[in-house]
Amino acid sequence: MLDSALLLADKDFHLFPADHPGLPQCAGRARGHDPATCTDRGKHPAVAFTRNHSTDRAKLAYWFHTQQHNIGIAVGACRGPAGERLLVVDSDRPGAIEDTAAALGRKWLPTMRVTTAKGYHDYLWAPRTMKLGNGLGSLRGRFDGDVRAGNAYVIGPGSVHATGVIYELVDPEQQPAPAPAWLLTALQAAPERPTAVPAQGPRKASGRLTPLVRFVLESQPKQRNNRLYWAACRAFEQMTAAPPNIASALLDAATHIGLSEAEARQTITSAYRSRAAR
Repeated sequence: MLDSALLLADKDFHLFPADHPGLPQCAGRARGHDPATCTDRGKHPAVAFTRNHSTDRAKLAYWFHTQQHNIGIAVGACRGPAGERLLVVDSDRPGAIEDTAAALGRKWLPTMRVTTAKGYHDYLWAPRTMKLGNGLGSLRGRFDGDVRAGNAYVIGPGSVHATGVIYELVDPEQQPAPAPAWLLTALQAAPERPTAVPAQGPRKASGRLTPLVRFVLESQPKQRNNRLYWAACRAFEQMTAAPPNIASALLDAATHIGLSEAEARQTITSAYRSRAAR
């Protein structure tokens, strides 16, 4: 873990400690996060990452050698050789960004890539004058994944996923490439609005569930996962069991607003387990 952290620090990537699934309890310390009931292990910051990040070798040794932590990368703090801003494209399956590029008549070129439990993290440099966030812009619904920029973080290579998969650099010598112009343009464009959305959501739901599906459908890009989780918790609270139409209606709504099916299923499953444990 420390070797991976030092390799990243040599690239001037600012790091912080994150939860490790081998710990008896989640090390996440974010406001509103309950470490004792966490079901998404290995991903939560163990510090206030927007302030407490570093490239200092002694601090990295303390975090990643004397303690058991995954490696978090404070995306917004990382700068390229000419002051560029870091942008991470998070593909939820192998080939996701390549497929999106091909559909737009483009080719995805090699860059710094980390394999994850589901797909890849591709690291790119964006112009320093360009302020990007986590929104997909016009790629919403076209790309099976997310992007991370600005006030965001990703779990870095050397870390361990809850499934036991290790995040790995494909080529340790490969540096982040400049983000292609077509990608930057797409991320800054307004997302395409669906032409018509039935009041009850893409799939019919029971009367009690209809407001929750609408709540998910009205999510903004940065709210999607949180609102889906909240709606799923409320839906499962209303039912004595978990009829298939609950998960199906919420899943349809989530994918309709741009979440990948895999991510939406994981969020709904986490909500169900959370309610079932109470």
